[in-house]
Amino acid sequence: QVHVVESGGGLVQAGGSLRLSCAASGSTFRMYAMGWDRQAPGKQRELVAEISSVGMTNYADSVKGRFTISRDNAKNTVSLQMNSLKFEDTAVYYCNVRGNVGGGPLSDYWGQGTQVTVSS
Repeated sequence: QVHVVESGGGLVQAGGSLRLSCAASGSTFRMYAMGWDRQAPGKQRELVAEISSVGMTNYADSVKGRFTISRDNAKNTVSLQMNSLKFEDTAVYYCNVRGNVGGGPLSDYWGQGTQVTVSS
C-alpha cells in the first residue's frame, strides 16, 4: 500500500511564503513523476507544478517565477516553495505521485490535501 502525506499548509499574508512538503512511502514503491495540484472553492482542480524523475519541471503560468518544485529521490519527497503568495493562490493543495509497486503498472497516488490560505 502506498501512502502520500502532505504538510506545510497554513495561513499567510499576501506577499509571504510557505513551503509544502510531501512524502510517499510503500513497500517496493518506485516513484516517477511528482507534482502538486490545487483546487480553490468553486473551481476545477488545476496543475500547479510537476517534476520528472530526472528533475525536469513544469509550472502553471500563474505561478512561474514565484513557485519552485524540488524532489529528493533518496527520501521519496517532493517540496513546493511558494513565494510572493497572492490571494488567488488560496486553495487546497494536493500532492500527486506517479509510480508503481513491485514493477507493476504505473498509477497515480494522491495525498489528502493541505489548505493554503492567503489573506489580502
